[in-house]
Amino acid sequence: MNLKNKKVLVTGGAVRIGRGICRMFANHGSKIILHYNCSESAAEKLFAELGGVDKGHMLTKGDLTCQSYISNLILSLGKIDILVNNASSFNDKPLDTEDLHLARQQYEINFWAPLTLMQQFRKQCSDEGLIINLLDQRVWSLNKNSGTYLLSKKSLADVTRLAALQWAPKIRVNGIAPGIVVPPVWMPNSKMQKSIAAIPMKRSTQISEIANACIFLTENNSVTGEIITLDGGLHLSR
Repeated sequence: MNLKNKKVLVTGGAVRIGRGICRMFANHGSKIILHYNCSESAAEKLFAELGGVDKGHMLTKGDLTCQSYISNLILSLGKIDILVNNASSFNDKPLDTEDLHLARQQYEINFWAPLTLMQQFRKQCSDEGLIINLLDQRVWSLNKNSGTYLLSKKSLADVTRLAALQWAPKIRVNGIAPGIVVPPVWMPNSKMQKSIAAIPMKRSTQISEIANACIFLTENNSVTGEIITLDGGLHLSR
């Protein structure tokens, strides 16, 4: 797929990985639809940096746990060529300590919202289309300290492959499963450094590497149903 002038919806596009993906697609001539919920100032700053409406970009604000919002999001935006389900909730706790309300909310953001957007994307796709789902390298294993965060990402990994099979040849569906990238705001950097020591390559995954993987998946039309693991080999030791 040629990236020039393609419309790309990136959920959670204002910060962290989403911001890097938006920048990378924009640098390749795509028109970005930048979704955000709480990160309004960051979204507006990035929107201006990318050139705003003058470059054909758009902003959309909304809560991905709100069914009425996500059910009409893509239909309200016009034809979209690429959907990047990047927005994610990371509240990783063992099953016996999880709050049921928060667990359901996390599943809404990490699985049900992406699936709904995928369905809406398929309905409006008239020719070729691409969906990229951001996952986690832990989808390849189990973790005794994880609960619905891991389960929601595993579900999204499964639907990535299933949709790739069912929606070919018009729509390609792929995933990217990063390892340790940047720590959440609440995590001390020292804890991240201890985790990096367990990685075979002894390094974290760079946001630019994830964004470049998105470009690779866009430009290679034979790739579908694949999950690219970018974790420095961490999944090999689990």
